[in-house]
Amino acid sequence: MLWSDPPDEPSEELREAQEKLRRLGFVLATAIMVGTLVILVR
Repeated sequence: MLWSDPPDEPSEELREAQEKLRRLGFVLATAIMVGTLVILVR
């Protein structure tokens, strides 16, 4: 890697998109768990 190469840090837009996907995955996993609990309790 040359000293003139750009840094390997992701761009701001990419970081925001990754954060949104992480949040969406957490919400989706929580919703699936709650749905499963509701179905099992019935």
